[in-house]
Amino acid sequence: MTADPFTGLLAGARAEGWSPVLLDLTGVTAKPALMDRFARALDLPDWFGRNWDALADSLGDLPRGERGLLLIVTGWQAYAEARPEEWAVAREILDSATGPDLCAVLALGGSH
Repeated sequence: MTADPFTGLLAGARAEGWSPVLLDLTGVTAKPALMDRFARALDLPDWFGRNWDALADSLGDLPRGERGLLLIVTGWQAYAEARPEEWAVAREILDSATGPDLCAVLALGGSH
């Protein structure tokens, strides 16, 4: 069994007071699946609207650790290629939500 390459990063982030979340988008090529993955990874409520505005609002309301929330996005490349305009919107939402207590990181390379 291969160890998850993000295990050390997640443990290190926790040790530094961050609340790390791994968002794996492997295989996602449509917006409904993208929203489902966000909802699962971030443990969003059932009433999450699964649209851009709801995602932006939800990112501002997430619980944070002492230092903040570290969102590590993996496997995003297929979605970016299949839906470049939608991915641009998702990136804009992540960029807008990023601040002192939320750090969104797009992992390069393959998914874990």
